[in-house]
Amino acid sequence: FFQKVLTAVQNWFSLFGWSKGPNPISIPYSLRRDACKVQMTSSPERVFKQNLGKDAKTIYDMLLHLSGQLLPSIMSSQSLSCDPTERILQLYWQHSAFLTFLKSQGACLPYVMPEFLLEPDDYKKWITGQTFLKVVCNSDVFSDMHSFMLEESVFETVSKRAWTDVLLQVYKVFVLPRVSSRNISDLFDSEGTQSMPRIKSEPLSSNIYSPHERIILTWLNKHYEKNRKIVWKDCQKGEIPPMRWIINFDRDLLDGLVLAAQLAAYCPYLIATHFVRMYTAPTTAEQCLHNCLILVDAMHAVSLAIDIKV
Repeated sequence: FFQKVLTAVQNWFSLFGWSKGPNPISIPYSLRRDACKVQMTSSPERVFKQNLGKDAKTIYDMLLHLSGQLLPSIMSSQSLSCDPTERILQLYWQHSAFLTFLKSQGACLPYVMPEFLLEPDDYKKWITGQTFLKVVCNSDVFSDMHSFMLEESVFETVSKRAWTDVLLQVYKVFVLPRVSSRNISDLFDSEGTQSMPRIKSEPLSSNIYSPHERIILTWLNKHYEKNRKIVWKDCQKGEIPPMRWIINFDRDLLDGLVLAAQLAAYCPYLIATHFVRMYTAPTTAEQCLHNCLILVDAMHAVSLAIDIKV
């Protein structure tokens, strides 16, 4: 399940997380690696800049695109110090500022520590340095510092989970709020939908879905009820599907009919070429798979390439 979530997050942010088109990412590797566009690298002979290129993108470019804001005191094109200690301190400070900013916007990241967002080698150096300070200073100031070093395999698992949760929270606080509640009262004014149960959008009416997600559920209900008699009136594999109340994003979408109704609302020409061949009362996993194959094929037909797996 976690791997499916990671893949979905990775696909969405690769496609929509950046300005000027898609930019493939790999969680957590590319996000950790491309922390800055310019890195100052030292060698016994010289000091030089390793420039990742003007087209290289960092997590701060993503933040700027999705939120319209840069973190205070952090520039998109800033460089890292050539001194190893200063470099790790700078990265730790940047990650700490990043997490603090997300939390101030409503993100929930209680377990994610800044060091979990570092590269493995940088993480080891950070923990080693904190342990050294704690021992040398022998002070209560450092008594609460996290100095237990995770094994490399454990750290990779924790880091992958941390970066995935960070991106999920970025989506929650900067993308979902774009769903507008304007004209929400008009969604059920059309004939045939007035008698349907309403989904309340008040913040405290659900402990599972946010108000923005419940607006999306309302939108799904509206289009399904409005279009089910149109899309499947000449269905080849069943009668017109019955009315349903769509209240979640899991079981209610499994058979592909609800999503097909949404697509048909905007691309009605797909009805005759694709949707009439769907099972309107699927009873087996094979029939649901059949419907989803048609749905994905319809998405490809309109160039909706968002890498949804059947």
